[in-house]
Amino acid sequence: MSAKVYFSREITPEKVVELFDICEKKLSGKTAIKLHSGEKGNQNFLRPDFWKPVIEHVNGTVVECNTAYEGERDTTEKHRRLMDEHGWTEFFDVDILDAEGPDLVLDIPKGRAISKNFVGKNLKNYDSMLVLSHFKGHPMGGYGGAIKQISIGVASSYGKAYIHGVGVPEEKWTAEHDRFLEAMADAAKSVADLFDGNIVYINVMKNMSVDCDCCAVAEDPCIADIGILASLDPVAIDRACVDLVYACSDPGKPHLIERIESRNGTHTIDAAADIGLGVREYELIEIK
Repeated sequence: MSAKVYFSREITPEKVVELFDICEKKLSGKTAIKLHSGEKGNQNFLRPDFWKPVIEHVNGTVVECNTAYEGERDTTEKHRRLMDEHGWTEFFDVDILDAEGPDLVLDIPKGRAISKNFVGKNLKNYDSMLVLSHFKGHPMGGYGGAIKQISIGVASSYGKAYIHGVGVPEEKWTAEHDRFLEAMADAAKSVADLFDGNIVYINVMKNMSVDCDCCAVAEDPCIADIGILASLDPVAIDRACVDLVYACSDPGKPHLIERIESRNGTHTIDAAADIGLGVREYELIEIK
């Protein structure tokens, strides 16, 4: 079995809406829009005006969670202030899922590295999710895409430390690396299971730095923009993005590839496929 991944080289807000519609998945009930609000000082994250048409198209609520490291998003008060500064609250309803405890605990009965996941408790208020991911490199994960967005991205502040520490939050920066990548896949599976497939994933390959949008001081993009991808499968869409990086002719691609490979980033994709989050095999369908 292979998954369908729709792809356009045209990167516009309108094309995001078009690719969402091509997925032919109606997001029922109350829809959470999971995206990255961008750390203060980061120059690469995708801004509210880019995502505005698709968010309005599904009439969703932008959701985020606090971070597990020092910065301008590690407390609810600071995070809300930054959401204001970055323009999210000007256009959208915004819900910081872990603004107040206790966390919602999701079981992961077949997890490879962790058996539970701590997410912002407000997640239970939503029936469906649109996952809007900015594909780029990442200092720890090698790359950031759909899988990271529904694992680390949906985890509460405590839950982020729990995933990083492979069940031991105090070891969030010292845990065995591949086990952390497996924990990320486990956490993503618990969120996908919660929504029972009522999720659409969109990855945008634009402003691709080796660093994440969580970095206040990030490198500038090292590779030319590639396009927009949309799928119902988070594993396939991330695999397709990685393959597009390898296949492109841009002279900056070795820098991004080094970041992915040095962190064994595709281990997350393999671990996620192994536990049934999705499939690595895909049909890339280009939309002109």
